[in-house]
Amino acid sequence: MAEAEQGPWAPARVVNSLSDCYFYQTTNLPGVGLQTGEWDLRGGVDTYLGGVSLADKRVLELGTANGFLCFEMEARGADVIAYDLGEGDDWDLVPFGGGITAEQQAERHELARKLNNAWWFAHNALKSSARVVYGNVYDVPASIESVDIATFGSILLHLRDPFLALQRTTSLVRETVVVTDMLPVFPRRSVAGVLQPLRRFSPRLADWAAPDITFIPNAATRLPVDTWWRISPRLVSRYLAVLGFTDQVITYHQQTYNHPTTRQVPMFTVVARR
Repeated sequence: MAEAEQGPWAPARVVNSLSDCYFYQTTNLPGVGLQTGEWDLRGGVDTYLGGVSLADKRVLELGTANGFLCFEMEARGADVIAYDLGEGDDWDLVPFGGGITAEQQAERHELARKLNNAWWFAHNALKSSARVVYGNVYDVPASIESVDIATFGSILLHLRDPFLALQRTTSLVRETVVVTDMLPVFPRRSVAGVLQPLRRFSPRLADWAAPDITFIPNAATRLPVDTWWRISPRLVSRYLAVLGFTDQVITYHQQTYNHPTTRQVPMFTVVARR
């Protein structure tokens, strides 16, 4: 296919070996079986996405990984465009010591290749019609054209400039933005202890947290290498309001994380409409 005809879409890829894939999200594939990932969102998809109606919507999913949410949204009637880093794209790693080594990026390029492979493996197994675009989240191509909904599934904490990522992407969005991320939890406070007062004060949950952001990287430990922030739901709310998405609902939920042990992680979802 000529480049002009190809547009922004990644060419179809045939992947036959599971050993050449990395499943970040647990996925059950027909004829293949269960592939266990770090996150298991099964049974929590609708709460993760804030309960938005997806039928007949054109959806841009930022940070598709191996595509679990992509294919779940497609099953709910959406026309999904998945977006993620390709194997040649650099990750937003924390530059401890002032820079990123070629070895560090090479390791992430290989991880991206296996994530991309897992997406295509699942795409083929599920006979999906979703399309995928690879690139940097700060430079989403306008040739994707406008979408009804954009989803950011727990990626803002991994970005050096989360506001810029939202700004560049929401310029394509006609209706709704969905942002899900980890809920900042105070030290020694249990998940139940965090969520109980949130339930008690529903529906004014947005008033629970101040519009704060916490810088995570620690120079002494040189960790973490790929997580920059803990972001409050109110900050995401204010970001999106600035960008014109002022009709907002914030919800709170728990999702299953399997690494290194299985536990329930408190999360929030902001659904914001123009």
